[in-house]
Amino acid sequence: MVKIAIVGGSGSGLPTDVAQEIIDVLVATKKHEILLLSRKDAPASSATQGVTWIKANYEDPKQLAQILQGVHTVLSFIATQEDPASTVQKNLIDAAVQADVKRFAPSEWATWVVFIPDVIQTTDPFKIWPGAPELVLEYTLFQPGLFLNYLTGPYKSSKHVHVLESPFDFNGRRALLLDGGDDNRITLTTVQDLANVVAKAIDFEGEWPVIGGIRGADISTGQLIALGEKIRGAPFEIERLKADELDSGTWNSSWMPRLDHPSIPLEQVDMFSRIIVAGLLLAISAKAYSSSDEWNQLLPDYKFTQPEDFLSEAWRGKP
Repeated sequence: MVKIAIVGGSGSGLPTDVAQEIIDVLVATKKHEILLLSRKDAPASSATQGVTWIKANYEDPKQLAQILQGVHTVLSFIATQEDPASTVQKNLIDAAVQADVKRFAPSEWATWVVFIPDVIQTTDPFKIWPGAPELVLEYTLFQPGLFLNYLTGPYKSSKHVHVLESPFDFNGRRALLLDGGDDNRITLTTVQDLANVVAKAIDFEGEWPVIGGIRGADISTGQLIALGEKIRGAPFEIERLKADELDSGTWNSSWMPRLDHPSIPLEQVDMFSRIIVAGLLLAISAKAYSSSDEWNQLLPDYKFTQPEDFLSEAWRGKP
């Protein structure tokens, strides 16, 4: 049994919904003491057995260090848009070092970059922080690629993850693809597998790998479309978009996935949808969503859910 601090897992939106999936698995193990750090006071309905809510000031490393006394592992779920300079994560790292925390997982729950047109930003605070304490604080970047759960929309396939529309629209039997990118590869992993791997990683007695690739399955975009057509029983309507138009924001299509996520203001949904769709297709072409398999190798007995099995079940009986 160890004490785990979850940071940023109390709000709504990404990556908070991922945090909630992981918290559920950790609570179910009945092994650990879990602290849930939040900027807000605990709501009346927050009581969960095995989880202690703590109001924290993320701008105060000394207070954070006091809170983290006795903590073994810190899992950070601070949203990138709320901490663009990784200031909060740097404070958390400082506090973790002061408190002799053994392990730290930064807010890195998909890929190694945030990729939007004209900008590539690393999401690893250790890479952008000169003098980061790599040798005194063990850390890993959990990288599961793209969640398979997003391909079941509008039907939910997990308890907490908000279903997002994507360029791969199984419901509408259509897709937006990068022109010439049918061989680009994507790692697809269920959020349930991610949560299980994180729980097993906390119990893992060896040293955490810095790059923590989690590979549910590795598939090309062309293979994904073929799988979609097989499962949905009809050809997909494909629209191919030019990389330079995606990069410049001048691309057009007959439809656009709407990312109506609770973390995005309603009046900004269309704008963010264009940015994120373009960024996703460009990131896939840059291999940013093709994960390595470090945790697969370290947990060889764990069986990952495969796309055909998961999606066939999710779409069974659906119109």
